[in-house]
Amino acid sequence: MFFIYLDEFGHIGPYFHRRHEKYNESPVFGLAGIILPEPAIRPFATAFLQLKQALFIQEIMAAKVIAQKWEKKGTDIFRPKAIARYQNLRSGGFRLINQISKVGGHIFYHGREKIFCQKDGHSNGLYTTIFAAAIRRLDEFCTLKNENFVLVVDEHSARKELLECAAKTMFGNQPARRLVSPPFQVESYLNQNIQAADWIASIVGKLWAHEILPDQYEDHVQFRQYYWDRLHKIATYSTVIKRKQNNKQLELPHKQPRVEK
Repeated sequence: MFFIYLDEFGHIGPYFHRRHEKYNESPVFGLAGIILPEPAIRPFATAFLQLKQALFIQEIMAAKVIAQKWEKKGTDIFRPKAIARYQNLRSGGFRLINQISKVGGHIFYHGREKIFCQKDGHSNGLYTTIFAAAIRRLDEFCTLKNENFVLVVDEHSARKELLECAAKTMFGNQPARRLVSPPFQVESYLNQNIQAADWIASIVGKLWAHEILPDQYEDHVQFRQYYWDRLHKIATYSTVIKRKQNNKQLELPHKQPRVEK
């Protein structure tokens, strides 16, 4: 049996331009994380906890909490300037990917390029569409491996909609037969493996922001340099769906300051 931990990458809301005053978060949205065989769940959690302590022991000590209850979000770690400046942060990402591979795990992601310059998008609809598609792709992977899977996700405000979406996908016209139960939602600060999924999701979001809009995210090219090949060596059934027709991009004056995301 596989346990699969997923978190969001990109941003669910509207996107106009990276330098837009309000709608500037990400041109993509999706779910990403890690696939772990059941015997690896506890060893991997222990290894991730040790990695977290090695990277952030001073911050953990300053917070005056035990490391098992301390969390640092991937978006606060994997930032362009920090990755360029701090070799230990870059290598932390390498070590995480290597550890997933070492225990026989995989990286998984599924997402979409968003429609640009559209305010009235249905965010829950986008989330459930991607969620259902991700479950189906994971079901295909597990069918190939002749294994069942359990899905673990971070707590979400649209909990009811997501559970309903999972139930429809499990028992609908083309049922996801390998998913043994509706997804479990967990508190991320208490679950090391969902924190690891969050770190992976952050890297995936940076990679695909650059892949979709390299001119706007030229400072993300280093993520491609450092992580694209490493990540995709152990990624499976993973994709971001690009729009078939060109998105309309908002042109902004060059004099506006850039904002690092």
